[in-house]
Amino acid sequence: MKINRRNFLTYTTAAALGGAAGTLLTPVPWKLMDDAAIWTQNWPWTPVPEAGPVSYKPSICTLCPGGCGIYVRFSGNRPVKIEGMKEHPVNKGALCPMGLSGLQYLYGPDRVRSPLKREGKRGEGKWKKITWDEALAAVTEKLASLRKLEEPQSVACITGMEGGTLPSLIGRFLTVYGSPNLMRQATAQDAGAQAVFLTQGKQGTPGFDIENADFILSFGSGMLDGWGAPGRMSRLFGARNTAQRFIQIEPRLSDTAASANRWIGINPGTEGALALGLAHIIVKESLYNKHFVETFTFGFNDWNDEAGVAHTGFKALLEGYGPENVSRITGIQEALIKSLAREFAGSSRPIAINGRGKGALPGGMNETLAVHALNALMGNINKTGGLYVIPELTYAKWPDLGMDGIASRGMRQPRCDGAGGDLFPNSRFLLNRVPTLINTTKDGSPVEALLVVDANPMYTLPDTAATRKAFERIPFIVSFSSYMDETASYADYILPDHSPLERYQDVPAPAGMSHQVISLAVPVIKPLYDTRHTGDAFIHMAKALGGFIEEAFPWNGYEAFLEDTLQGHWRILKKKGVVEIIETPAASDRFTFNTASAKYEFYPTARAGTGKRDSDVLPAYAPAILDGDEKTFNLILIPCDSIRMAGDHMASSPFMTKTVDDTVLKKQMTLVEINPATALKLNLEEGGKALLKTPKGKASVLIHLYEGIMPGLIAMPRGLGHTAYSEYLANKGTNINELMGPIEDPASGLDMAWGIRAQLFRV
Repeated sequence: MKINRRNFLTYTTAAALGGAAGTLLTPVPWKLMDDAAIWTQNWPWTPVPEAGPVSYKPSICTLCPGGCGIYVRFSGNRPVKIEGMKEHPVNKGALCPMGLSGLQYLYGPDRVRSPLKREGKRGEGKWKKITWDEALAAVTEKLASLRKLEEPQSVACITGMEGGTLPSLIGRFLTVYGSPNLMRQATAQDAGAQAVFLTQGKQGTPGFDIENADFILSFGSGMLDGWGAPGRMSRLFGARNTAQRFIQIEPRLSDTAASANRWIGINPGTEGALALGLAHIIVKESLYNKHFVETFTFGFNDWNDEAGVAHTGFKALLEGYGPENVSRITGIQEALIKSLAREFAGSSRPIAINGRGKGALPGGMNETLAVHALNALMGNINKTGGLYVIPELTYAKWPDLGMDGIASRGMRQPRCDGAGGDLFPNSRFLLNRVPTLINTTKDGSPVEALLVVDANPMYTLPDTAATRKAFERIPFIVSFSSYMDETASYADYILPDHSPLERYQDVPAPAGMSHQVISLAVPVIKPLYDTRHTGDAFIHMAKALGGFIEEAFPWNGYEAFLEDTLQGHWRILKKKGVVEIIETPAASDRFTFNTASAKYEFYPTARAGTGKRDSDVLPAYAPAILDGDEKTFNLILIPCDSIRMAGDHMASSPFMTKTVDDTVLKKQMTLVEINPATALKLNLEEGGKALLKTPKGKASVLIHLYEGIMPGLIAMPRGLGHTAYSEYLANKGTNINELMGPIEDPASGLDMAWGIRAQLFRV
């Protein structure tokens, strides 16, 4: 077998899943990963390691939210290799391709090496190098002018971080300044957090004790494709015992599905119907945990509210989801639906998980609640092998905020994304709504100044054309990116942050972790260029604005702020890099819920802080209405994720791009997967050129015939098609977000899109 860098990742993944022996006994993978192999690429910007003693420095990988522990190997003073940290509780030595190639983000040619000011039109790529004093003064002057006009609410900030102290620092800055508009792109974690709040009344995110579950029912979660912490997932799959069953339900045979005990193909977007169909069988055949349901839940049976109004309970709601109906919706045979329900209910510690692919998109609340209901039916909540609620970290109590009249009036204004308002009271972030809201505002833009931190919305938001149009209407854009990404290239000023290996950053538990973990990334190398930590930049601007804003930031810099925030954890984190907080609830507290009924609510009774009924947020099946006429667009395009490609704000490294198969990317063109039977009807053949159209855009593509995708569907990977960065990353394939569009969930406002109607023409 010939092993090159392109198929190396496939080989090592297979070896890991088959056990450690295959990798340990084969020298080729280790040869490919040694220092010489990493640095002898045909890339002129890679440095030549100097001769010197070998040493290691520990830190945390922050290239994705996974928070894996790493060791950085040095040759003299030069970092030359990144390895997984075996003693870290998240990854225990495992590391994904992005983490392995982390040094290419440090040395890459797309680094922004100093503050820049745009010259010429946006997107032209004409920049003037300026000093930090000039850059910070320009941004501060703009912010001060908007406060003088008493329009602080017209300032917004988009951040890509899901937790940690930096978003908290920025949120504090915006609050005392007078803007409620701290936003980030919502993920499946946000839908999960809203689901546990509605059903359990608890603030936090769902955590899954996959390690101890004996039956894992995944509704599309790509556990080997980047879901949660990639290091944790690859380790779990490699160590999976024969008694543990893993079922993957999705319309395409992903790497996760290929490694599961069974893959069940499903019509896309119907996962919620299947969850309710399984619940129907479990309830009808009395396979559920009767003690838990009868003692600790509300809304299972029909009920009357305080006004005497009758409501249909969850049990009666399930009557509409019999096997025959669910089979018609999902495309799964009735017999399989019945056997799957019985196997799930017959397991000792079954767990149901949702969040398609890497979990980058939230999905609908109805679907999320339907999947969570399966865990509740089995009473597998706050128990070993079950679902836990991981509370948000509460760090130190900072000095109280004083606010002047301008800030107070600004904070009373509605958010520019509508989150937390009367329509969507339980949603924290609805960035998906912002482009439309800006584009439909007749006079000017509701956002006068936009600050972007660790995010790349002009690449990651669906409907790229609408996002670009909205950004054109924003008068002042500042990017704090370390790299010349799509959003940075469209900004007026770039105030570059340090790269991940050059800065401090605390990292909370990654998505899906069953207990709380705090990790601390530390700088392992001094900054190579004239960059500055974004936290330091915000503290500087706060002090320059003066008044209550300055008083809210008594710290001299971000490191002092971080130390004060982490308090008792700081010393341990500096020494060990990680703190685990494992709180096993007492048996008497396991089923204590903070809802109006003090029980788990199959039927959520009230919205947070409003007292309004949530009759429109139930575990039901409400199909998303896809853009496009079905007759004109006779196919459905779905995105797919891969551990080899980065689909978030961080682009793939050159190393990752080299591992991508030529059935995914070939000669700068993306290949779309299509079932051979569907291709035959459209007169398409392997490797042939085609024009792909959706209601949002079009792209020239190549065809890849793939038996692992259901007929009538086509799939395209996330992570390609960058138009910025360097020549090693830009203009490779198509960004699927140029072809996709958001679908607003009527219950939550979150983006519930899972695909879009499409057509393919042979050219």
